[in-house]
Amino acid sequence: MKADDKTQVSIRVPAAMIGDFERIARALDRDRTWVMLRAFRTYLDGEGRQVLDEIEGLDQLDAGEGIDLDDVLDEAETLAAAARSNRRAKAG
Repeated sequence: MKADDKTQVSIRVPAAMIGDFERIARALDRDRTWVMLRAFRTYLDGEGRQVLDEIEGLDQLDAGEGIDLDDVLDEAETLAAAARSNRRAKAG
C-alpha cells in the first residue's frame, strides 16, 4: 500500500479519550486525526511490531523455514567444546 492510500475507518472511542485527543491537538496546533494517527503509529512501532514479528515467525515455522532446536544445541555444544579445547591448548 502506498503511503498516500487511505481507508475510512469508524471506531467507538470513549468520550474522555476523544477529549484528550482534542486537547492535545489544540496544544500542538494539529487536527485530531493527526494526533490519533500518531497514536496508532506509536502502537504499531512498539507493541504492535512485537505481535507482527511473532506472526511472521510463526508463518515461517509453518512454512518449514525454522531450524530444529536440537541442531542449534548440537552446534552450540560443538562451538563450546572447541573454545574449551583452545583455552586448554593455550594454557599449556
